[in-house]
Amino acid sequence: MTESTAAGPDDGQSTRSGLRETANNGFGRVRRGARHALRPHPVEHVPAGRRIDLPGRGTTYITDSGNPDGPAVFLLHSVSTTGLLCWYPAIPELQKDYRVLTIDHRWHGRGIRSDGFSLADCADDVVAVADQLGVDTFTAAGFSMGGGIAQLTWRRHPDRVDGLVLCSTGPYFSSIEPGRLAAEQRIGKALKVADKVLPTPSDKRLDDAGRHPVAWALAQVASTPLGHQGEFSAAMAEFDSRLWLNEVDVPSAVVVSTRDKIVAPERQQLLVDAIPGAQRFDVDGGHACCVLGSEEFVPQFASAVGAVSRAAVKA
Repeated sequence: MTESTAAGPDDGQSTRSGLRETANNGFGRVRRGARHALRPHPVEHVPAGRRIDLPGRGTTYITDSGNPDGPAVFLLHSVSTTGLLCWYPAIPELQKDYRVLTIDHRWHGRGIRSDGFSLADCADDVVAVADQLGVDTFTAAGFSMGGGIAQLTWRRHPDRVDGLVLCSTGPYFSSIEPGRLAAEQRIGKALKVADKVLPTPSDKRLDDAGRHPVAWALAQVASTPLGHQGEFSAAMAEFDSRLWLNEVDVPSAVVVSTRDKIVAPERQQLLVDAIPGAQRFDVDGGHACCVLGSEEFVPQFASAVGAVSRAAVKA
């Protein structure tokens, strides 16, 4: 949901600070949404998706597009978005050279509806999809929360991940701070009321990429229940890769959003410093740069994927 620059003590001041920043980030999302409404990235060349059953896990929604003979790149999305909403500006840039895969994570979009939510389960879902599609190895590319899932996918399935591209993310999330987590969980509980009255978009509406980009994007957003924000924050609070990042043994790149107020660039740099041989690619943009700053993000992201892919071939 929201992220701060560092963990802090669980006291009243921390809680008040967390509430203020949570509110500020909420207003920031409204401002970014307004900018998107004024200058939306066109919804073009969006691949058709399908539901897929993962035995013993549930049914999720994926897209599988691009060059079927190219290296596979699995795009893992941020919190409260969907695979397509997070990555639709970047997908066309990759399709010529790569097999491009997306997934809706649990409780996001048309993802698995499970009893709980954890980033570890999301990471295992990624590999379960790869198994169903006959994909042996792939580059795991994640944005924000998806960056944590990408790291865990390597950690839990090192034989399946041959590269990492980590975007606007870090080795931990802001809800690691108890005051912040408590604030976000209270907000999540309040939002459960909205879920009771807001309709869930139909598949037809979600798949209609021919509408105005804002209408399409709003449908994607509405497909994730608002009331689960507390569970998302709790799951992100459990993630901390700092103790094992130096063990990452695959080519890696970190795409740093240099004007990010949600995940500070200093926290993103921790990944560069800890992962052996990690390359840094800078984007002059904020935390929503994958869509709202796509003109800056997409070229740098494509360069990062290319660098990792070439290094993986040589490895």
